[in-house]
Amino acid sequence: MPKRILQGTVTSAANEQTVTVSVERRFTHPVLKKTIRKSKKYRAHDAENAFKVGDTVRIQECAPISKTKRWEVIAE
Repeated sequence: MPKRILQGTVTSAANEQTVTVSVERRFTHPVLKKTIRKSKKYRAHDAENAFKVGDTVRIQECAPISKTKRWEVIAE
């Protein structure tokens, strides 16, 4: 199965080798037919501490690195 790739914005880089990425998705509500924005935060592995708050990054699924990290940052 191919690994999922998502694009989002770094919202926190306070932890060592970890960034928190907020990924926003848009979809049409099935009844109201209105466009809705939902966001979800993912914790991703950033080995070189290269990314700062506000950067747009792409993250890819990987094997579990820690209790909360299942994603890794792809170099942009």
